[in-house]
Amino acid sequence: MAFVIIALIIIALVALVLANIRVVPQSKAYVIERLGTYFATWQTGLHVKIPFIDRVAKIVSLKEQVVDFKPQPVITKDNVTMQIDTVVFYQITDPKLYTYGVESPISAIENLSATTLRNIIGELELDSTLTSRDTINAKIRVILDEATDPWGIKVNRVELKNIIPPREIQDAMEKQMKAERERRESILRAEGEKQSKILVAEGHKESKILEAEADKQSAILHAEAVKEAKIREAEGEANAILKVQEATANAIKLLNEADANDAVIKLKALEAFEKAADGQSTKIIIPSEIQGLAGLAEGIVETAKK
Repeated sequence: MAFVIIALIIIALVALVLANIRVVPQSKAYVIERLGTYFATWQTGLHVKIPFIDRVAKIVSLKEQVVDFKPQPVITKDNVTMQIDTVVFYQITDPKLYTYGVESPISAIENLSATTLRNIIGELELDSTLTSRDTINAKIRVILDEATDPWGIKVNRVELKNIIPPREIQDAMEKQMKAERERRESILRAEGEKQSKILVAEGHKESKILEAEADKQSAILHAEAVKEAKIREAEGEANAILKVQEATANAIKLLNEADANDAVIKLKALEAFEKAADGQSTKIIIPSEIQGLAGLAEGIVETAKK
């Protein structure tokens, strides 16, 4: 029996020790109280607390957290009531202040966010509210970050999730947006037609330019052809004249080489006169030598008759 009692005592002591050994995981912090008073903040690692004296007052997450607050009614400077809901991104930087600074930190942030939002929107008109989200977000973040600093909380970012104006305002905005879309569509259509006309005109212009260039090239080629033909014709005539002159020169050369007498020369002159007489001239000047040949021929004819 004594052995059993001792074993039970040992088991109870081991269980007690094991129950008071804590391993703090990454991104967590344990707030420890000793006899009801804040004692320490345990960070990541192995820790042992004294039984019945120390206790874990709060386990705090050090990650960035997101809280989405329900829509809040706000009134703009021009007396338009709208619903706006916000999203707050925050992170606990001091577990002790977070544990002992405020009773309900999330509820406190929500109320502070709603109050700040009403103050900021109350200074803006409807149009400015709809177009100044970044400015509103920045202002709310600065105010919340400063107010939550004593609570060990850092507000990293605030976003206006939805801005819901009254139904009649929404209808008017939808009509305005529709009109704006139709206006842009008309502008784009007009620009398209304008560009199309410009392209057609450019095409006609390019076509005319190409036709003119083609006509120009055709005229140049025709002129070149006519010029070439005339050159070849002139070269042919020149060659013909040259051939005739060469033939004449050769004939004279042959006559000189044959030592032709006066009778042969006069006969050649008579042949030339015959060719001249076959022309279209109305007046013929007869050289004196040919006249003498004519008289000689007449005398021969008369002698033959006798």
